[in-house]
Amino acid sequence: MPSLPQERVIQGPSPLDLNTELPYQSTMKRKVRKKKKKGIITANVAGTKFEIVRLVIDEMGFMKTPDEDETSNLIWCDSAIAELQNYQRINHFPGMGEICRKDFLARNMTKMIKSRPLDYTFVPRTWIFPAEYTQFQNYMKELKKKRKQKTFIVKPANGAMGHGISLIRNGDKLPSQDHLIVQEYIEKPFLMEGYKFDLRIYILVTSCDPLKIFLYHDGLVRMGTEKYIPPNESNLTQLYMHLTNYSVNKHNERFERDETENKGSKRSIKWFTEFLQANQHDVAKFWSDISELVVKTLIVAEPHVLHAYRMCRPGQPPGSESVCFEVLGFDILLDRKLKPWLLEINRAPSFGTDQKIDYDVKRGVLLNALKLLNIRTSDKRRNLAKQKAEAQRRLYGQNSIKRLLPGSSDWEQQRHQLERRKEELKERLAQVRKQILKEEHENRHMGNYRRIYPPEDKTLLEKYENLLAVAFQTFLSGRAASFQRELNNPLKRMKEEDILDLLEQCEIDDEKLMGKTVKPRGPKVQYLYILKVLKNH
Repeated sequence: MPSLPQERVIQGPSPLDLNTELPYQSTMKRKVRKKKKKGIITANVAGTKFEIVRLVIDEMGFMKTPDEDETSNLIWCDSAIAELQNYQRINHFPGMGEICRKDFLARNMTKMIKSRPLDYTFVPRTWIFPAEYTQFQNYMKELKKKRKQKTFIVKPANGAMGHGISLIRNGDKLPSQDHLIVQEYIEKPFLMEGYKFDLRIYILVTSCDPLKIFLYHDGLVRMGTEKYIPPNESNLTQLYMHLTNYSVNKHNERFERDETENKGSKRSIKWFTEFLQANQHDVAKFWSDISELVVKTLIVAEPHVLHAYRMCRPGQPPGSESVCFEVLGFDILLDRKLKPWLLEINRAPSFGTDQKIDYDVKRGVLLNALKLLNIRTSDKRRNLAKQKAEAQRRLYGQNSIKRLLPGSSDWEQQRHQLERRKEELKERLAQVRKQILKEEHENRHMGNYRRIYPPEDKTLLEKYENLLAVAFQTFLSGRAASFQRELNNPLKRMKEEDILDLLEQCEIDDEKLMGKTVKPRGPKVQYLYILKVLKNH
């Protein structure tokens, strides 16, 4: 089985890195297990530099394995790795770099904006250098003709932590061959106490097949450390005023490390929503707008992620249990009308905890995510038993469907097609029922997460599905027909009752072929009985 592709290595510690240790320490005693016991969920955390990940692993009661152990139930690392067994979970999806690199995000968003401009108004106008250098210069000429002046923010295409960012009002001196992202600067942000700020929103993606997205109802408010003044020629270099990156502002002597929730340069989104409510702003609309921005962005990524994931999991039927999950950090800016604007997405958000607020928020993000995933000790045992059974079937040539011999009659071919169809439907039915059980577990263990895709609102779901169809159409354009059929498997979207109806029709067609009298069908198997049977297995 091919390995998950290593798209990029997360940058190691630098002078500007967040502390990976825990300057703010919990009073909780950490559990240490040395012996590998039966019935214990194992976790390999050798690939992460963040101590809070290890702390939460201990709090969950998981046993940390030696660095070289590749058989753990959970693998947590700061960059994508390795080949996985079906019972394992790793905290990255292949293909997610399509929205987590600034230049890839801009390219993919531009394609969707062309198809659905009214749905993607939350991304500032963007140019990718060097490919769009000429278009940008033409835009600057148009502004001069209209005697307008705008401010632009310039970022390295694959930069991080605020490195190499600058503001400009004159694009003449921009290098034409450098790999840069140039965006219109949002000059009228929503201010708090006179300071510009952004929001770090934490998102959990538990599956790409089908897509499942959860939003954590807390996060971080990260403030600039100089009072905001709209950009002019004299203040373009004052990055403490214009940039909200913690990795930049923590070096300013005015950065406030206050442990009370309503003070300091870093605060919680929980506090921020209380602030909005106290000032008569619509908090429900705030969360709704954030959720829509997140879902629409991940819809852009979904075709890329699903394709890459299936390439890494050959032979696995659509809808199989996901071996990947991902905690993403969305950086969002609010303008003065509280409209959210997407700045960037981090696929390896920092879990450094140098303040109490970091510890409180990030511990909740991790702990709630691991509870949602429902990693079980039985997963490994069942997977090994299934592999053994499949190996025996192959060895002894046992198959539920007999091979069709050359020269078979039309009647034999029709029966063979029906048998294959029934097997396919039964397999999909089992997957749908597993998804039902999984959703029941999620509903009981969401903690501070909320499921935002698929949404309960049918109208909103239909809207998102239309956008997904556009995203897949854009992605599949010019690709092989067989590839298109695989990604657009109609069984993937069917409900339990739809598959039961199709199975019943297959039985009727089979009886007709056999010349039997078609018997009247009784009521379908009761739903609660199905759940009981599945739980016993």
